[in-house]
Amino acid sequence: MDAPARLNIRAGIASVCVAGVLVLLKLWALGETGALSVAVSLADSAVDLMVSLGAIAAMAYAARPPDADHAFGHSSAEDLAALGQAVFISVSGLVIGGAAVARLVSGDGGTALTGEGRGIAAMLIAVLLTIGLVVYQARVARATGSRVVQADRLHYLGDLVPNVGALISLWASAAFGLSQIDAIVAAAAALMLLFGAARIGRGAFDALMDRRADPAVIEAIAEIVRDWPGVKGFHDLKTRTAGSRIFVQVHLELDGSQPLHAAHDIGASLRRAILKAYPAADVIIHKDIFHGA
Repeated sequence: MDAPARLNIRAGIASVCVAGVLVLLKLWALGETGALSVAVSLADSAVDLMVSLGAIAAMAYAARPPDADHAFGHSSAEDLAALGQAVFISVSGLVIGGAAVARLVSGDGGTALTGEGRGIAAMLIAVLLTIGLVVYQARVARATGSRVVQADRLHYLGDLVPNVGALISLWASAAFGLSQIDAIVAAAAALMLLFGAARIGRGAFDALMDRRADPAVIEAIAEIVRDWPGVKGFHDLKTRTAGSRIFVQVHLELDGSQPLHAAHDIGASLRRAILKAYPAADVIIHKDIFHGA
């Protein structure tokens, strides 16, 4: 298993551990306060726990090396998992948003809350744990480009808004007897979840449909190839993405009079340069004879 895959799985294990702690903590807070905002946050964390467990399984499968049936590896499992997560996030956003709108329209203040102080302490711990996890996941996602880690991070980033909303609701109930503020915060959280789910889902769908890599990445690879010593020209630079991997294929135009080992060395050194710039890439280089202008 390579280093990016290990990082992704560590991030997955961290998210499962944090989600498990959050479920237990919010279950206790719900029993102490009876707050609807805490109940919504508890349900969200329970979904996060199930999705994070599925994400670990997908990342572990995606890290398997190529075999006879999957010559290009198993990295598309990450895109399938990310697509599934996008669906879960969308459903969660719609449910939370619908409940928030219903409360705002009805003007239902809800049942009086109890034990607000203990609930506030529990939610503060939940917010701090979530922030720590989101920061760690952001570092891993930047290092590996994993859509699964990005989607999982979106879950917990979205959790921060309802968690803070629960804190505000508990404080407002304790200080002023208000219990309606969390509906406004929940509606904002739902919108953020839906926009984020659309972004993650679109990226996963594009990867499953073999969409090319980001144009900036393609241009950077083309610049490396164009300036490489011994390369007279190139054509048919093609890319596609799968999970956190970029598949690159390019035809080099080389001097046909040079020895075979010299042509091989040019292609091999160029491949190493592309891999240095993009460690998650899978590079195939074809060598053609340069025929001049």
